[in-house]
Amino acid sequence: MNKKISLTGIKPTGTPHIGNYLGAIKPALELATQYDARYFIADYHALNSIRDPQELKNNVYEVAATWLACGLDPDKAIIYRQSSVPETFELSTMLMAFTAKGLMNRAHSYKANVAENEKKGKDPDFALNMGLYTYPVLMAADILLFDTDIVPVGKDQKQHIEMAVDIAQVFNHNYKGDFIKIPEPSIGEDVQTIIGMDGRKMSKSYNNTIPMFLNSKKLKKTIMKIKTNSQAIEEAKDPEKCTVFSLYSLFTSEEKQEALKQRYVSGGMGWGDAKQELYEAMEEIIAPKREIYNELMEDKQKIDIILDKGAEKARNIASKKIKDLRKVIGID
Repeated sequence: MNKKISLTGIKPTGTPHIGNYLGAIKPALELATQYDARYFIADYHALNSIRDPQELKNNVYEVAATWLACGLDPDKAIIYRQSSVPETFELSTMLMAFTAKGLMNRAHSYKANVAENEKKGKDPDFALNMGLYTYPVLMAADILLFDTDIVPVGKDQKQHIEMAVDIAQVFNHNYKGDFIKIPEPSIGEDVQTIIGMDGRKMSKSYNNTIPMFLNSKKLKKTIMKIKTNSQAIEEAKDPEKCTVFSLYSLFTSEEKQEALKQRYVSGGMGWGDAKQELYEAMEEIIAPKREIYNELMEDKQKIDIILDKGAEKARNIASKKIKDLRKVIGID
């Protein structure tokens, strides 16, 4: 029996950080043990916000190297650049004919940009491009092209899957058949918020992230800058209200967490000691991945070979799907 298919899209918009690893990369990679997993780097999606060609190219390499360093096995899963599978864009054109403009008007990202413009007293569509407006259709093509069963997403991205479903259903209804598989979102309800340097959610928009592959010295220096309160060494501290402990718990066993918790509540431990414990725990997990990442980034040809092989596998699947859909719509 064939495994069900999972598809994960990764937008190359900057250097991945610890929050990306814990909240998205690690759980997405675990899908490869249960599903026929495909991962694509959404470089055309990134074009809406990144207009510097060298920056975009480097971001693609960083994303690919990160996922490979974190355990993605290209022999067991497919990883490819979105731009290397032109069938995606042919399907996107097909789907445009079955996508209501009103559906695009309801897209969260489009509405948010319009609201921001109106707030500033500008024309509602000021600086909005068609790439942003039709973003959900291209995303639907990414998903539907591969007969995807599940798409792992956060709660804030669920709408994209709902739109893909809506578009697929309109297509199927028109041609009176199940020609496009209907995907489902896989939402990690138990995924906790990863706390950043300042106690808020770790996010590039807050500038409170810990970059994934800082060298050992910079990682330690960054961890030592995590905001804490002014409690003295001898005072008992509450681990449940501590950013340092929150991060520590994501990298260690329950046994180690309990041991550090006792040091918190007993007093006699300074914040420097707690941060040192966190640094050592993170370094143990990250160091082997950093080594692989650095090796790949120093020899990008290795990344190209892996992505090209992935694209070849993806195109073999995609070309068959497009050939079938061309017959359905009367273009063959």
